Amino acid sequence: MVTPGEIPDWLRPLYPFTPRAFTTSRGARMSYLDEGPRGDEAVLMLHGNPTWSFYYRELVSAIAPALRCIVPDHIGMGLSEKPQDYPYTLATRVDDVAALVASLGLKKIHLVVHDWGGAIGFGFAARRPELIGRIVILNTAAFSSPHIPARIALCKTKFPGTPLVRGLNAFAGPAAWMSMHRRKLTADERRGFLLPYGSWANRVAVDAFVKDIPMDASHPSWPALAAAEAGLEYFRDRPALIVWGGKDFCFHDWYFNEWRRRLPQAQAHHLADAGHYVLADANAEAVPLAADFLLTPAAGKAR
Repeated sequence: MVTPGEIPDWLRPLYPFTPRAFTTSRGARMSYLDEGPRGDEAVLMLHGNPTWSFYYRELVSAIAPALRCIVPDHIGMGLSEKPQDYPYTLATRVDDVAALVASLGLKKIHLVVHDWGGAIGFGFAARRPELIGRIVILNTAAFSSPHIPARIALCKTKFPGTPLVRGLNAFAGPAAWMSMHRRKLTADERRGFLLPYGSWANRVAVDAFVKDIPMDASHPSWPALAAAEAGLEYFRDRPALIVWGGKDFCFHDWYFNEWRRRLPQAQAHHLADAGHYVLADANAEAVPLAADFLLTPAAGKAR
């Protein structure tokens, strides 16, 4: 179990949860939230880089009174263990999520994905499509793309990328303001997003996550991304909701339009003035949209 002492008192008003712990097949401790009524149906929320379960805190609070919420921190992220020699690859992250789901005995999963959580979530979903119910897509991708911002391409390099990301916190730090557009994070919100990444060692997976973005077939994670992409065909009949921040510096509207092409049945809400952290930036609008969709069966019907 993650001890209460790992969550500072100032964070508890924003993150009023008791994390649990799961040990992956590779021996690393994964922190995850398990909130709401127990049962074999749950909402599985998967974050990307450089966020953690903190990103989903308001959505969990909105849903958990009625429906179980499972929100892992990927290994190396959030409150999870941060081994320096873990295989931080897409395939490993899919394995870790699959193992967590199996350990909990879940038989129906409603999937919520953001950032690189899209590739992880749909990578898992492609393996177990029969488990998947409703789907919420938040500024993410689960398919190959020719697009990458120059600043992220720089961070993918060994030099100067690794010294920038691990030494100067030049990925997680700027993301706290670059991912917002409607508003600024409060001081404690910003501290919350950055809490897990306060040292070179603790930024190991932030750096590895960036480097694991496959841009062509020569990259080791290309087959895992291709499997997630191929699996999208399974979900053209599933209730889906896209809530998209139109001021995303990374997952711009090309991705939004690609999702609409790949999942034409999805309800789509394009929030033109919201940034990459759409649940945080447009929380008053995005959180109710996602919560209503997940909690109201009629809302899950394609329109």
